[in-house]
Amino acid sequence: MKQYLSILAVSFAACGSSSEPSRSEGIPPPDLLATYIDSTVKPGDDFFRWATGTWMKNNPIPASESSWSMGHLVFEDLYAIKRRINETAVANPNVEGDEKKVADFWLLAMDSVKADKEGTTPLNAELALIDGIQSPGDAITVAGQLNPIGGDAFWALYIGQDEKNSEKIAVQLWQSGIGLPDRDYYFNQEEGVAKNRSAYPGHIARMLMLMGQDSAAAYKSGADVMGFETRLASVHKRMEDLRDPYVNYNKMAVSDFSKTHTPHINWRAMLDSYGLQGCDTLIIGQPDYYSALDKEITSADVNTLKNYMRFHLVSSYARYLSTAISQENFAFFGTELNGRKEQRPRWKRALDAQEDAIGMILGKVYARDYFPAKTKKRYNDLVEAIRTTYGEHIQALDWMSASTKAKAMEKLTTMTKKVGYPDVWKDMSDLAIGTESYAANMRTSMRWHFNDDVKKFGKPVDRSEWGMTPQTYNAYYNPSNNEIVLPAGIFLIAGLPDQFADDALVYGYAAASTIGHEITHGFDDQGRQYDAKGNLTDWWTPEDAANFKSRAGGIVRQFSGYEPIKGIHVNGDATQGENIADLGGVVLGLDAFKKTEQYKKGEKIAGLTPVQRYFLGYALGWLGHENEESLRQQLLSDVHSPASLRVNGPFANLPEFYEAFGIKEGDAMWRADSVRVKIW
Repeated sequence: MKQYLSILAVSFAACGSSSEPSRSEGIPPPDLLATYIDSTVKPGDDFFRWATGTWMKNNPIPASESSWSMGHLVFEDLYAIKRRINETAVANPNVEGDEKKVADFWLLAMDSVKADKEGTTPLNAELALIDGIQSPGDAITVAGQLNPIGGDAFWALYIGQDEKNSEKIAVQLWQSGIGLPDRDYYFNQEEGVAKNRSAYPGHIARMLMLMGQDSAAAYKSGADVMGFETRLASVHKRMEDLRDPYVNYNKMAVSDFSKTHTPHINWRAMLDSYGLQGCDTLIIGQPDYYSALDKEITSADVNTLKNYMRFHLVSSYARYLSTAISQENFAFFGTELNGRKEQRPRWKRALDAQEDAIGMILGKVYARDYFPAKTKKRYNDLVEAIRTTYGEHIQALDWMSASTKAKAMEKLTTMTKKVGYPDVWKDMSDLAIGTESYAANMRTSMRWHFNDDVKKFGKPVDRSEWGMTPQTYNAYYNPSNNEIVLPAGIFLIAGLPDQFADDALVYGYAAASTIGHEITHGFDDQGRQYDAKGNLTDWWTPEDAANFKSRAGGIVRQFSGYEPIKGIHVNGDATQGENIADLGGVVLGLDAFKKTEQYKKGEKIAGLTPVQRYFLGYALGWLGHENEESLRQQLLSDVHSPASLRVNGPFANLPEFYEAFGIKEGDAMWRADSVRVKIW
């Protein structure tokens, strides 16, 4: 999946709606690529800074954000459009159906006075369940009851395709149970991480005080909960160890799993309570975690378990409760961990929650009004241009045998593309949005989505379903469906209507950064292990697999050498899939661009050659900067490299980049031919 921390921007002007009349009348805006260049920097020393430095100088990070990028401008436009949709629904006296759900959700989400009066009362029933716990067994039972509404305690249970049989839906368990972003936050000794870690028990205590505990008891409880989570974190696998799909696929009979790993957890009764009576097997990601979890729960003090569950429940709902609770939650996760100085305004936070709850309902309006057929065709065609180029690359590989090439080509040619919005919209007519409380509506939506997944069990897999809304500025590759999903929002460019975006820019910005990236995920260190039908199976010859791993090792070594924060290097193993996808996207996008008329003509725009514009177009996709707190969290808990390295890293491996910008030995970005990485 392509993730945007320093995200590129979109403007709905790119879909034909512009706040600037002159542009809608056909007058092009100033050239973005030339405008953002910082000429005080040499492209061979830091291409990212050279390409985007002027924009960053003129666009400091706002107090409400931990990073600021072109993507945030997209979000600003999205917020404005979604707010308009909500306010229009509220103003309609005859509102009904989906629009009424939108209106009812919005009215409660915006009612801060009501939320402040209620405090935690919307969660009274759930908190009463926790209060009634008298034994570890009770805690397990209650955790099972809270799981469908996002209670977020002990385990992560989800329902999705079986990785080894993509035609079947399976119930799966993954390691969980901790409140900090990743296991390393509990153990890493770097100064900033240690500071975050020391602040966490105090945050737990203050949240418990907001639930009524006195300060002395709350601070003791905070320390106890921290100790409990630390013990769970100690058996978590590291990010890099989660990349092996075979090691993290362990299918067991429900009865056997209970006997061998979790004798104190009655999974059979829990599954039956969810309506999963037909489920007789589970897929366990990390069995050792569940063995340790069983022991920790049964040996823990009951009061510690209750406080742990209270904290995690209220944390999950903090954004939908009183101002005091929301602010305390933000003070730790927003400020302490991410360096944000203030919260976004309530209306934006309400729209974020609405996106989670009923985003696909809003997506119908967005797709209808902001993604015209002409735009959809352009990017459908772009997908095929990249697919064709990828096929040519596969056929030309000198390190892959003919038999593996044939299977790779089968996977590539059958890869499904989903562009813009779903052909069939999910039926959400039975999702009831009420007038009780903001938190109640979020609880209802979480339970609805959980039950919707339960209903899929035992039925044919619906491969037409989307996992993102059309207005999402992101994209993903799903190995189980062998599909790339490219929402409408991902193709927009801030300040540049689509008709004014030249092919060089678009091939860098969209074909490389998104389409080529996502297709390459089908052939990265994880994706390559799934076949054309989406099944986890070995279709490589041993020699071909060894050749791939050797080449992938080069990118692991390259990125492991980067140290964005003193004492914290990029995790080259954990990030290799994204780094491989970035490199593949850049290579594919460039070769596809070479087939266009713009490339063949070779004419300059704003003093830039077509190839230079291609590389700048790609860099535009990652334009942005982030504070140290956000960068630290990314390095320790994210499989994506920092934005600047997602540009400089892959570029340093391409000879066309060296030629286009005159990169020479002695420049900071120069790499010897012998260490330049070439995979696909």
